[in-house]
Amino acid sequence: MSAAEARLKIGEVAKLAGTTPRTIRYYEEIGLLPAADGREPGAHRTYAQSDVDRLIEVMRLRALLGVTLDGLKELVEAEDNRAALKREWHEGVEDPVRRREILESLDHHAERQLELVRARRDEIAKLEAELLARRKRIRDRRRELDDEPASLLGPTTPLSSQ
Repeated sequence: MSAAEARLKIGEVAKLAGTTPRTIRYYEEIGLLPAADGREPGAHRTYAQSDVDRLIEVMRLRALLGVTLDGLKELVEAEDNRAALKREWHEGVEDPVRRREILESLDHHAERQLELVRARRDEIAKLEAELLARRKRIRDRRRELDDEPASLLGPTTPLSSQ
């Protein structure tokens, strides 16, 4: 077996992806990841590097886009469809009608991803504006305190006289 065909156990995959075996099993159960291939009952799950890459991408999308698991599943299914369309295109589609259908589907997929990214970007921009306004209020209040005369701050008693 070559290095390219090496199979990894679930613990190794979890370590490479920065997650837990439990998360991997759950993602398999809900269809975010394909089930480990050809596993006998009671045998260890094994995975290819492509499975690791897919897991990392799924986790990246979830973190970046903040989508629910159902939304993530929808994205993964769309990505699988996109990959199949891309393979079909590269295998050479002669029919111009089918070529147009493939391109329209790919465009729709890209548009959906852009919508998610833009929505997340807008949410982050809104949060940034709120944090900047909060910081400005804090700094303004601090400046007001710094500008107050010492007599308005109340009597101060040296610590040594207490």
